[in-house]
Amino acid sequence: MIQRFLRPPSGAGEWIADGIRVLGPLSVVAGFVWWAPADAGVLALALIGLVLPRFAGVRPGLDIAFCVTVLVAAWSNLLLLYQTVPGWDLVVHFVFTGMVAVMAYLLLARLELVPLPLAPGTRRATPILLVTSLALALSAVWEMLEWIGWKFISGAIFVTYEDSIGDMAAGGLGGLLAGLLVARVRLLEEQD
Repeated sequence: MIQRFLRPPSGAGEWIADGIRVLGPLSVVAGFVWWAPADAGVLALALIGLVLPRFAGVRPGLDIAFCVTVLVAAWSNLLLLYQTVPGWDLVVHFVFTGMVAVMAYLLLARLELVPLPLAPGTRRATPILLVTSLALALSAVWEMLEWIGWKFISGAIFVTYEDSIGDMAAGGLGGLLAGLLVARVRLLEEQD
């Protein structure tokens, strides 16, 4: 994994993905300069996500889509899109959770904890079930963190039963669709 992360980019897609990754640290600086330190903290969390595709060794298209999704989710918080654009919260939960579940599955596969997708002997249903399960688990953790933030950090964080259930359902559906993709499309640069 370390070799994949440290390998220089080759090809236009990998250069584009690394260019998008550079927007992460620039976003943190912008958060400190034009918003509050807490907002910069939200953007700093995105930095973790931006490096995951390099460790997993995914193909450039997924790398680009994942990094854009992470940045959109983080910036949506700062730009108040979750509060001002109806349905935006559900769209982000659907796309972001599905993408994170895919990346989690691929990282687990690289660590040989789950079977590689599309490898001989891997059933098509395996990535579908695992990515969907990961998405549902990630959705639950996300909602718990929202509740902790509401309870202990700021009452301004919007938390209701209906919102939480809707967010988890959207994340689960995003995971199901993402699992179908993992079961059918080659997403890793090479199978080890």
